Amino acid sequence: MAESGFKGSGGSDAPLVDSHAHIFLEDMPVSRGAWTQIDYAFTAEDLLAKLDEHGVRYGVISGISISGYYNDYMIRSLRKYPRLRGTAIVPPTIDLYTMEKMQADGIVGIRLQLARAETLPDLRSDDYRMLFRRVRDLDWHVHVAIEGPLLRPVLEALMEAGVKTVIDHMAHPDPADPLGCDGLAAALAAVDRGHAWVKLSGGFRLAGTEAWRSDPDGDIDSIAAVVAQALVARVGPERLLWGSDAPFVGYERRVTYERVLESFRRWVPDAETRAAISRTALDLYFA
Repeated sequence: MAESGFKGSGGSDAPLVDSHAHIFLEDMPVSRGAWTQIDYAFTAEDLLAKLDEHGVRYGVISGISISGYYNDYMIRSLRKYPRLRGTAIVPPTIDLYTMEKMQADGIVGIRLQLARAETLPDLRSDDYRMLFRRVRDLDWHVHVAIEGPLLRPVLEALMEAGVKTVIDHMAHPDPADPLGCDGLAAALAAVDRGHAWVKLSGGFRLAGTEAWRSDPDGDIDSIAAVVAQALVARVGPERLLWGSDAPFVGYERRVTYERVLESFRRWVPDAETRAAISRTALDLYFA
């Protein structure tokens, strides 16, 4: 595990791994159905500077949904910085040789970006079955992004495929009933089967995928606090990961790296439990 280039001073209490961040250039291609437009850059160097400032050693880059299958900038950054790993958004027809090359460059999984999707793909189709088998053979994982009410059938298909699965943003629970909703129940069932992890990330997004537009000044803390604490109690650190979701697209004026670190410490007040979550991330992404 490479430590080269780490300059942080941030103290033993800092998470070792930020397991959910994004990097992008201002002029990157944008998909036709992108949920937002970005008019600034947040480069790999920007992210690493932020990690260094707060004493976080490693980062995991999530493929950015608005750019579709354009993973080029992320992959070039992974080649350059061994402190980073990435999950790529790929077509189901991607071939083994391309995936093996991506693995050599630092890709450790695929991001199944289904949030805001008008229709869901058939995850039991021949193409997806082949994709998931290759994910298994490479010892990658599938990083799932989807609203909680739609999560169960997706997880059922992934469990059938036998792939390791990482569920982002606390399983995107229903804001009206975050602890009693089916999405959270489905995530817990997947964790119980031993194939899944849940990210304590994106807490400021749990009011809903459109809340940043419809209620830009609304509460972005209470749902996350309730769900995170329930996950810590129910799942434990061996199946939890922490991620910042930097640079907080859509919430740049309200959320900072300092704020998400403070949230993590509130959600998980016990330092040893936070350290165990860091070890879980190291094992999953950097072992």
